Amino acid sequence: MKKHIIYIVLFLFATGLISCEGFLDEDPATLTTQSELSSPEAARALVTSIYANVNVVVTGSGGWGGTTLSLLEFMTGKADGVAQTEGFRFNQLTYDSQSFYIDTYWSQLYQGILRCNVALEQLPRYTAVSQQQLADYLAEARAMRAFYYFYLVRMYGDVPKISEPVKTLAGVNTPRSPVKEIYDDLIIPDLLAAETSNLAWRRPNGEVSKGFIKSLLADVYLTYAGHPVNAGQTAYVESAKRSKEIVDLRGSTFDLFDEYTDMILPANKNSGEFIFQVQFDKINRNNPLTAVALPTFAGISAYSNEFGGLVPRFEFVESFDAGDKRAQEKQFFISEYNGVQLGGDYLYKWWDKTAIDSDARSELNFTIYRLADVMLMYAEASNRAEGGPNALAIQSVNDIRERAELAPISAMSIDAFEEEVWNQRYFELCYEGKLWFDMLRTRKVRNDITKAYDNFVGHRNVFNATFEERQLRFPIPLREMDVNAELTQNAGF
Repeated sequence: MKKHIIYIVLFLFATGLISCEGFLDEDPATLTTQSELSSPEAARALVTSIYANVNVVVTGSGGWGGTTLSLLEFMTGKADGVAQTEGFRFNQLTYDSQSFYIDTYWSQLYQGILRCNVALEQLPRYTAVSQQQLADYLAEARAMRAFYYFYLVRMYGDVPKISEPVKTLAGVNTPRSPVKEIYDDLIIPDLLAAETSNLAWRRPNGEVSKGFIKSLLADVYLTYAGHPVNAGQTAYVESAKRSKEIVDLRGSTFDLFDEYTDMILPANKNSGEFIFQVQFDKINRNNPLTAVALPTFAGISAYSNEFGGLVPRFEFVESFDAGDKRAQEKQFFISEYNGVQLGGDYLYKWWDKTAIDSDARSELNFTIYRLADVMLMYAEASNRAEGGPNALAIQSVNDIRERAELAPISAMSIDAFEEEVWNQRYFELCYEGKLWFDMLRTRKVRNDITKAYDNFVGHRNVFNATFEERQLRFPIPLREMDVNAELTQNAGF
């Protein structure tokens, strides 16, 4: 028995499962070979480990001034990177299986899945944990496993399906499973099980909540309804059901911030509009986007490096409707700071004033889900589920428009309303890692010049590069192909 305990603990250390680098405020108990694995502290350490890779969506990667968010934003054609040594390959669609970012997502997402699989296997063995606590812990692990797999299938398509810890060399080389199978066997069942838990709708420490589970499930079903699964009507119904549960809590558990600038106040983290965020703080892990989004070498901040690594394209900024507050100075964008003209529009969404002015340590969280996102999910899903927009769907869109100081809309056809929802997602959620996935599931791209929606395949971006079928999936990283003979490459790479 003791050998088994030591093996498990050493396995945890080897895979980094007992380190979380500050995702949560609490300091998880340290496990040693003498730890009693039935203790509540050991169980909590296992659960804490599942969050270690959530920052895969925004972590330093790809050279000087690069982050993983850059990949998704460069691919849309709506962003540029002045400092990026290889960013042009994504703008110009010349990337390959060895390009920046491609393997960072793959490896980090599978590390997160490994941690969840270990937690799901080991947690039921902890006799010192109450049944209620165990159910909540398992819900957290299932939700995070679904989260990691959701990114994988949207980015790479068919991927290896690994639902338990790999313990033998024979289990290392796993072939790819179809996208629909990953949804049907893992993502959706995990979330359906997790939503039955008694987790709170909001958890101020940033851990998995009922609000996150419902938001993720709404997003999963909305994506499942579209390409490439094309599940259609039934999936739209399920998406609308979950997103409505969040919308119905508006004014009590969740609410829109009055001002866009409320979203860049550290005091508002994990509150108000925010449903689930990547956690950053001054000490353990700083938000890399604050420095990355600064104008290159502008000399306006306390940062030694002002990267200019993620910059909005002017065509995108100019495509906002006249009078849209989001495009005004120091709302979503900034062109002047302390009397210095920056020479263009830069991102204001991670403008941590204290970090910029004094200590170069940004504690702003990065948002994965916020209320505005879920309101627009509801509007889109219910419109398709019911054959046209209902009153709540129209009100949800109008509330987004009202904050942007735009006139309200009235009744529309199903197609016209859907396009209006896409427009609001396009502007409201810009540079938050959402647009690329919307483009993939709808197979549509808003043309910033014509303001019409082009078909994805055949759309020419502002860098004069044209989307082809191969852009619908990222290549499997070459490093993974080299070590796993069972993998096949996506077409075109």
